[in-house]
Amino acid sequence: MKKHAFITENESIKEDFKGRTNHWVCRPEIAETKGLQICRAILPAGEGHHFHHHPELEEVIYVLEGEVEQWVDREKRVMKAGEVAHIPAGVVHATFNAWDGDSVILAILAPAACEGPFLVDVSAEEPWCSLRA
Repeated sequence: MKKHAFITENESIKEDFKGRTNHWVCRPEIAETKGLQICRAILPAGEGHHFHHHPELEEVIYVLEGEVEQWVDREKRVMKAGEVAHIPAGVVHATFNAWDGDSVILAILAPAACEGPFLVDVSAEEPWCSLRA
């Protein structure tokens, strides 16, 4: 795949994943990057990204549109457009759209590559599976 300096939505890597649409706009596959991964994620009403962590990657979640219920470890906040959550590497987190209409977030992860797994899903484990009950 050709590496780009300017990336349009058509050139992004589109991924339909567990009820949401991800547009990877910066990754080593499409850009000359070693330090960043950037994903624009569309979360339909009632959908989200369940409890997980990135063992080697830190992440910033920036809300572009709508509102999200954001968890960082066991702390929950309702975030609106223009607000940011920072998640250090290895910290469990989750993002849910519990409102009507789509919410759109920008997820920025660093570095661009890792040795181990990109993501570890812990949503079926305690205490994570009981936090939203």
